Amino acid sequence: MDAVGAVGAVDAVDVVTLGESMVTFLPTRPGRLADVPSFDRGIGGAESNVACTLAAAGHSARWVSRVGADGFGDHLVEAIGAYGVDTASVRRDPARPTGVYFRTAGDRATDAHEVAYYRAGSAASAMSAANLDLDAVRAGRILHLSGITAALSADCRELMRELTARRPGRPLVSFDVNYRPGLWRDSGDASRVLRELARGADIVFVGDDEARDVWGLHGARAVREALPEPEILVVKQGADGATVFTHGTGGTHGTGGAHGTGGAHGTHGTGGTHGPRGTGAHGTGGPAGGADEVTEGAGGPSGGTAVHVPAPRVDVVAAVGAGDAFAAGFLSATLRGLPVRDRLRHGHLMAAAALTVPGDLAAPPARGHADRLAALDDAAWGRLRLGPGWTQAAEGAEEEVRTP
Repeated sequence: MDAVGAVGAVDAVDVVTLGESMVTFLPTRPGRLADVPSFDRGIGGAESNVACTLAAAGHSARWVSRVGADGFGDHLVEAIGAYGVDTASVRRDPARPTGVYFRTAGDRATDAHEVAYYRAGSAASAMSAANLDLDAVRAGRILHLSGITAALSADCRELMRELTARRPGRPLVSFDVNYRPGLWRDSGDASRVLRELARGADIVFVGDDEARDVWGLHGARAVREALPEPEILVVKQGADGATVFTHGTGGTHGTGGAHGTGGAHGTHGTGGTHGPRGTGAHGTGGPAGGADEVTEGAGGPSGGTAVHVPAPRVDVVAAVGAGDAFAAGFLSATLRGLPVRDRLRHGHLMAAAALTVPGDLAAPPARGHADRLAALDDAAWGRLRLGPGWTQAAEGAEEEVRTP
């Protein structure tokens, strides 16, 4: 299976991500937002999280967006750039502010968790094909997008339609559905728009819970039947792992674009998409083992294959950032041309890195360390259990993160 093809442009990078990032305020102690006296500043954004993780893993990554001409915009550009991400294509908006949000310190899976967004009318919500450098957006081997952007404004939806249109010359398009009910005024619009965008992508990540919520679909097969177009469809199934549907055994379809005819297979094996769904298959006590592959044949929803792979057990510190980390791990393995199983396993490992730290972003494991874990036989993979600090294990010390 080949890696994703090369791009000829001078300013080409491995992956371009596009989407809103916000300055996040994290409480210095547990409690209601009304009671917390002070906050620590951080950064948050699904697409920039992917870019930062890929850059930390040794890939070239670009983040494209709009931020306000304010101190918070300065902080976002500087903080994301500090990870090694190319931020030269981020535009500044003198009339609109940078988005911010506050959240409580508790687990997002609990009813007590609070999030307060201040992003309406933000600079990023004004993104459009007219005010971004689309050459820079398309100058990656992979373009990674998410459904969050489509929820921000009508202009953002049109931009997403432009970028997911199936045209010769486009890069490989990766799309994480990332359904956020609170961002959509109308659930019917969400259902229609997110399905349209998913159908235009080459790689799609969706949790079975959000597929149920936004489309009324139950089960991985039902999702594939509703989305037969993507070359790769990843249905995340919580504690049960994830199922990947691909169009046969060859590489991803060639459109004459940057990825040519190179292969791209993989999945997103975290428990869900965000927040409480992040614990899922990576939580303690989750199933583990090898990969089960079933050939669908001509009568199947895609005429290709379906591969189910469980995730390792993880001692979760905070169920945040796992979905973005998994996407980064998957895309990293895709760029390297690794086999389907290993792409999925690298996604699981990158997600486990995020789940074992308090914040959204975690230092990824060294590539050699991750490669050795991904190469474990099915029995050893099934025994794998990862806890805080596992990414810092010394070379050759994989046994330290295994349990019988």
